Amino acid sequence: MSLPSSASPQNPPMTARMWALLLLLGVIWGGSFFSVSIAVKEIPPLTLVLIRVAVAATALHLYLLARGPSFALARPYSGWFLLMGLLNNVVPFSLMFIGQTAIGAGLASVLNATTPFWTLLVVGFVFRFETPTLNKLIGVVIGIAGTAVMIGPGLAADIGGPVWAKFALIGTALSYAFAFVVSRRFTGLPPVLVATGQLTASTLMMIPIALYADGFDGFLHAGAGSWTAALALALVATAFAYLIFFELIRTAGQSNTSLVTMITPVSAVLLGAIFLGQRLELFELAGMALIGLGLVTIDGRLFRRR
Repeated sequence: MSLPSSASPQNPPMTARMWALLLLLGVIWGGSFFSVSIAVKEIPPLTLVLIRVAVAATALHLYLLARGPSFALARPYSGWFLLMGLLNNVVPFSLMFIGQTAIGAGLASVLNATTPFWTLLVVGFVFRFETPTLNKLIGVVIGIAGTAVMIGPGLAADIGGPVWAKFALIGTALSYAFAFVVSRRFTGLPPVLVATGQLTASTLMMIPIALYADGFDGFLHAGAGSWTAALALALVATAFAYLIFFELIRTAGQSNTSLVTMITPVSAVLLGAIFLGQRLELFELAGMALIGLGLVTIDGRLFRRR
């Protein structure tokens, strides 16, 4: 396999539709934290990853059988799907779980929110597929700072974790960044085929990993609540979410799509306040305002008008 060929070096402008899809994806993935927190109480983490990708892949294959297009169109890309599944699912999910055994969720969220920064470096400076603009670089830095502020006191308590765990979460963000590079190889395929191919490849890789780690009975004793959460994670936060994700990559570009990692923690906090009655602290509101400023800076249109 050779590296994907470069397209236009210019960043696609973000339209209202693209921003709407990006926000929707951020809300879906923000809500997935609730599903994970419920399911992981009774289902081992790596088994949960396998259930997530396997059920999602099955659902998308059934959709293709009913509505098309034929998955045969995606078979010539099998090698690329294996690489995409490795970089976008298997490696980052595993590193995230391993890292979070030693550092708190707050620091993990901040390190994961650096994904747009690493994506700009990899896509813009290493492979030169897009031209990073000054407003995008500044906006990403502001957004990462906003994520840190939004975590607030919890971040200060997490900072003292081991270095290897921090590198594991940075590795998660880097893996996502290189996955965005590989995603350019699928520009000729409909998003539903790309999502199905990636999740099918991830399932094949996760089967031996989960069986080795958790055995054949890692999920047999889970209750109805855990299974409901796992199915919601698979069908909504994975199958449906990846349709949006690959549509955004096709239309908005890699670095713009990576901004979802800054929106996800905001939506998680807001959903907790709306549905769980959690109180919004002042530092959380300040962090959200900074993230909003970062996204406005990245978009750039407001500053051009002024």
